[in-house]
Amino acid sequence: MRTITLKIDDSINDKFLWLLEHFSQDEIKILEQSNYLSDDEYLRSIEGMVQSIQKARSESLNQGLTLDQLDW
Repeated sequence: MRTITLKIDDSINDKFLWLLEHFSQDEIKILEQSNYLSDDEYLRSIEGMVQSIQKARSESLNQGLTLDQLDW
């Protein structure tokens, strides 16, 4: 089974959902529906995120880590 994320124009949203409803739930399940947010809008919607980014901008680069120092 695959999961696909789509951005659907409002002008065809109703038609697209109508089409999906004609498949069985074993074939297609709508897992989530939400309005599209740009990356900027999404980050601004998280409480405290703007302040956190502004605070991080004022930190010295010497306090940062290089990619190889991250524990991923």
